[in-house]
Amino acid sequence: MSPHTKSVKAAAIVSTVSDAEILTEYVRRFTINAYESIGSAREAANHFRAFFSDASKKECFVACFLNGQHQVLSTEVLFAGSLTSSAVYPREVITRVIELGSAAILIAHNHPSGLTTPSSSDRAVTKKLQTALAAIDVDLLDHIIIGGAEHYSFADNHLL
Repeated sequence: MSPHTKSVKAAAIVSTVSDAEILTEYVRRFTINAYESIGSAREAANHFRAFFSDASKKECFVACFLNGQHQVLSTEVLFAGSLTSSAVYPREVITRVIELGSAAILIAHNHPSGLTTPSSSDRAVTKKLQTALAAIDVDLLDHIIIGGAEHYSFADNHLL
């Protein structure tokens, strides 16, 4: 079989794979499973990326709920917004924390522009969530901003 024939057959196979199947496989390979730990901001960013399937179209806010040993309980998209913003309601985050019995939380959102620099509103919502979570003895460990292949960690940049 010639190299050209092989590449044509490979292309035919790849073209039959749906976006949903690719996303499912990405989640299977790269997200952290329940009761496993996330060891760094880079691991957290890679874990969160799978939850931003519409990342080029709108901002989404995702939370990763952790137990007392900082192992993953659940990761969920909590809010979705427009191309440039997503409303975040601390009350809804707190409700989910309590429902899951979470002791700590990681949060993330995407910037469809690809720029990862936090805005003043990103900083404000982080502070608001940190204060609300502290009131119920839950730690906000990090806020990750995903922009394309890059990420920004509030914890790594000493903002938490």
